[in-house]
Amino acid sequence: MRRTRGFTLIELLVTLAIMALLAALVVPVAELALQRAREAELRTALRTLRNAIDAYKQASDDGRIALKAGGSGYPPKLAALVEGVTDAKSPKGGKLYFLRRIPRDPTNPDTYADAAATWATRSYASDPDHPRAGEDVFDVFSQSPGIGLDGSPYNAW
Repeated sequence: MRRTRGFTLIELLVTLAIMALLAALVVPVAELALQRAREAELRTALRTLRNAIDAYKQASDDGRIALKAGGSGYPPKLAALVEGVTDAKSPKGGKLYFLRRIPRDPTNPDTYADAAATWATRSYASDPDHPRAGEDVFDVFSQSPGIGLDGSPYNAW
């Protein structure tokens, strides 16, 4: 009797079961790594935007940005950080720029929206417990209703 070479059905099923088990273990770990990466990107974007808003306010306090009567010194919109403002102390009328581009909110699923529209803004005149947009941009936060790995909602970061 001559034996043929190859795998039996049992060997193939055992191999398939082992591969399915390994895949079931890897997928949650990969999803967790992806969420961690998104959260790190969110922290970086928030830090970048908040530093630019603070730099705008500092330039305003230093007299380098002309204020409207009763103005807070904060930018009127996020786009002003990229578009730049005229330097009041520059003899040639140069501009001050605070960002090259506005980063997107990585937790916002709308990939076609303008980067500035992915963020929610808080006005200087709004209540800290109930932030709302207004005449200026005092702070930015995520519009995402998601919860971070630390248990806090993204819009509270």
